[in-house]
This record gives sequence, C-alpha cells and structure tokens, in this order.
Amino acid sequence: MPFRRTSAQTILLALILLVSAGSSAQNQNSSSIVVPTIPTVTFTLDFPISVPEHYSLRVTQDGKASYESMGKLTPEADGDPFSYDFTMSEENRARIFELAAQAKYFESDVDYKKGHLANTGKKVLAYQDGQIQHETAYNYSTNSAVQQLTKIFQNISATLEFARRLQYFHRYQRLALEEELKRMEEMAKSDSVDEIQAVAPMLQEIADDKAILNVTRSRAVRLLAK
Repeated sequence: MPFRRTSAQTILLALILLVSAGSSAQNQNSSSIVVPTIPTVTFTLDFPISVPEHYSLRVTQDGKASYESMGKLTPEADGDPFSYDFTMSEENRARIFELAAQAKYFESDVDYKKGHLANTGKKVLAYQDGQIQHETAYNYSTNSAVQQLTKIFQNISATLEFARRLQYFHRYQRLALEEELKRMEEMAKSDSVDEIQAVAPMLQEIADDKAILNVTRSRAVRLLAK
C-alpha cells in the first residue's frame, strides 16, 4: 500500500525545511562578516592641490602600520599609487592611542565652523575595534588631541613620501638624491618628519652605494643616526 503524506505532515516538513534554510543562510552571513578586534586608528587626507593629493595611514594597537598614497613623483608625471608597510615606534604608537582616547575615539564632530578658514584638505580620523566604530571629518579643529594627531600623521606621511622619491631617484636619477636628502635633513631639524626608522633600509642602501657622491651618502648616514 503506497505511503500517503497527510496535510499536517506536509506542512510540518515544509516548516522544518524553511527553518533549516534560514539557519544555514544566517550562519553563512555571520561567517562572512569580519569584525575587527584589534583597536585601529586611521588618518586620511584628501587635498587635490597638494602632493600627494590623497593618502591614508592606518595603525593597529600592536604597532603594525600601513600607508597608501596617490601623488606625482615629478610635476610632469601622472599620479601613481604608493603603499608602504612598517612597524611604528612604540612611542608614537602609544601616543596615537592615548590621543584617540582623549578625543573620545572621534565619536563627535570636531570641525571648526566659526568664521572662514583656508581649505587645508579634508581630513578624517577613524577608530574601530570589536565593539565601537567612529570617525570624524574636519578641515581644521581646535581640539588639542586632534591637532596633535594631525601633526603626527602628517609628519609620518612626509617621511614616507621621501621614501617614495628616494626609491625612485636611487634607481633612475641618482644625482637628484643629494637635494632630496638635504631637504629631508632640514625637515628633520624642524621636527617636520617622523618615523625615520621606517625608511632605514632605504637610507642604508644609499649610504652603502659607492656609486653615489660621498656628500650624499653622508647625509643618509646622518639621517640614519636620528
């Protein structure tokens, strides 16, 4: 005698299949969502008339840092992407997260809106971890912690843009290294660059290259000593 499924059995089976499908889809969706657990601070600048016109610097609480920018190596060149990974110094790493805490992890608007100010580029500070995610955009801020963070990140960007140019000049225009390293030394004296140790391998290559003028190699050595 053939088996005949009753209406109640059919409805029950359909409900079981529906619940199973929903549970499977939920598991797939939850597995595809990656929630960052390591606290991370990111600084981004977009300023079309500057060089570079865009850059982003990201640092995690364990000191791992990454830099990306879009700029020109020479006035005649097209914009080229540049990326650089490095380990941030303990001093700056700790200071950045201390200042982020002082700025309440960027949960509120910090942009100064009183009066007319010159445009110095759109800046964005962001913080995220496993529980919170905030960001704030500004041109200029009177918040002391934000001001200090802006200076730190801009100084690090200046250092890494020197790395970008030194890498290019060492390969294609060695005579241009002298002027570039001279400018880098001057900016180091005026506290306008930071994290010089991040580009130490590049400076060491220049210092060891006997095909380069001694005065230029000496500049690389002095920067390494910093």
